[in-house]
Amino acid sequence: MNQINESDENKIREAIATKDWNTTITYDTWEIFKVMSEMVEGFHKLTQIGPCVSIFGSARTPEGHPFYKLAEETAYLLVKNGFGVITGGGGGIMEAANKGAHFAQGKSVGLNIVLPQEQKPNIFIDPNKLLSFEYFFIRKTMFMKYSMGFIAMPGGMGTLDEVTEALTLIQTHKLVKFPVILMVREYWQGLISWIESHMLREKHVSPEDLDLLEIVDTAEEAVQIINEFYSHYALKPNF
Repeated sequence: MNQINESDENKIREAIATKDWNTTITYDTWEIFKVMSEMVEGFHKLTQIGPCVSIFGSARTPEGHPFYKLAEETAYLLVKNGFGVITGGGGGIMEAANKGAHFAQGKSVGLNIVLPQEQKPNIFIDPNKLLSFEYFFIRKTMFMKYSMGFIAMPGGMGTLDEVTEALTLIQTHKLVKFPVILMVREYWQGLISWIESHMLREKHVSPEDLDLLEIVDTAEEAVQIINEFYSHYALKPNF
C-alpha cells in the first residue's frame, strides 16, 4: 500500500491549519445552485431521448482493438433494434459505442465529465445530445435515470464504479430492475469468481444478487438479452 511521504504530509497539515471553515461553508452553500443547474440541464435534455442503453468501458482502448470493435458492433445492433446509445462521451470504448450508434443512424448520446486533464468529447455524439458535467454523482444520476440497460465492456475503476452503482440501486430497490450485462467473459470471470468465493461465502451478498448480472461474449447475445427482457414486460420500443 502506498504511504504518504513527508512532503505530502506537510502539505496536508498546512492545508488543515490554514483552512477558513467559514469561507468553505459559504462556498458549499452557493455550490448547491451549481449542482441544481447541472441537474436541471440534464433532466431537460435527456427527458425526451427515448429508450436508450448505456455502454461503459475503458477510455484507454485504442481504435482497432477487438474490444473497440465489439463495442461499435454492439451499439450498431442496439440502434437497429430500436434503442439509442448513451456513453460517457470520451474516447476508447465510449467513442466506439457512439460511433456504432452514429453509423446506424440512431441516437448517440454523450455524458462528458470535466476533468483536470480535460476529457475531450468524441466526434460521434449528436451535437444536441452532448452534456458536460463537473460532478460525477450528477452524471451517474443521469445514467441511472435515463438508461434501459447497462452494457459494461472491459474497463477500469470508472467502469467498475458504474456497474456496482447500478447493481446496488437495483439490489436495494432504489432503481427498477433492468439488464446489466458484462461483455467478454474472460475479462470479467475473475471478478465473478471472487464475488462467489468471498462475498457470497461470507453472506455479504445473496445468491439472487448474482442473477442481476449477465455475462456474454457477443453483440448478438447482449442485444438479445435486452430485447427479451423488454418484450417480456411489453416495453419493447416501437420502431
